[in-house]
Amino acid sequence: MFEADDAHLVTAALVIIGDEVLSGRTKDKNIGHIAERLTEVGIDLREVRIVPDVEEDIVAAVNALRARFTYVFTTGGIGPTHDDITADSIARAFGVPIDVDPRARKLLLEYIPEDRLNEARLRMARIPQGAELVANAVSKAPGFRIGNVIVMAGVPRIMQSMLEVVLPDLEKGRPMLSHTVKANTGEGDIAAGLSELAGRYPKVLIGSYPFRDEDGGFKTHLVARTRDKALLEQVTAELEQLVAPFA
Repeated sequence: MFEADDAHLVTAALVIIGDEVLSGRTKDKNIGHIAERLTEVGIDLREVRIVPDVEEDIVAAVNALRARFTYVFTTGGIGPTHDDITADSIARAFGVPIDVDPRARKLLLEYIPEDRLNEARLRMARIPQGAELVANAVSKAPGFRIGNVIVMAGVPRIMQSMLEVVLPDLEKGRPMLSHTVKANTGEGDIAAGLSELAGRYPKVLIGSYPFRDEDGGFKTHLVARTRDKALLEQVTAELEQLVAPFA
């Protein structure tokens, strides 16, 4: 793993909220996008949790993670129905009141006629006291940011728009660099050499990812990741030497 003096690390965790994800009814499409975008800007996504629509579970997850990581992102649970309890749970986690926020209500009125802004839809304007709004370019109902917790919608298109709004204002570290080397053989043939190589380069993350190619043969992708360009080049060269006998 990376040592503290290698770079200023900026870390993040993600909490996915929703019974529908845990039941399998909804297939999460947000983890990969969030991980990719955070990596691009130098923020390490270190942990992902999926929790049900249970206030105690959401509060416990958010409080545990916000104490350990630079940022905590949440997705899901900020819609108009009874099981959309994320905003209330975040307010409880921070120990602050929550009510309809005039700023959020005004945003909803840009998308929903006032005569249709019923009690259910107003739930989407309930924001914990002291939170900053996160703009929603798709359907106006905002997310919010309080402390180091950033609350976003679960709908991928809306989540992505919210993420792009908050990214410019986040603290960032040095971006992670990576290079992939293909081995024309299975993991078992290169495991010993790979282990020895990884032991000599503790500051580089080296992953092994087996797959089958079009003709059904076993192959392996070896991925080296580090923030040090020169070190990445050095490790890549050694990985290529390791797999050369199987070319």
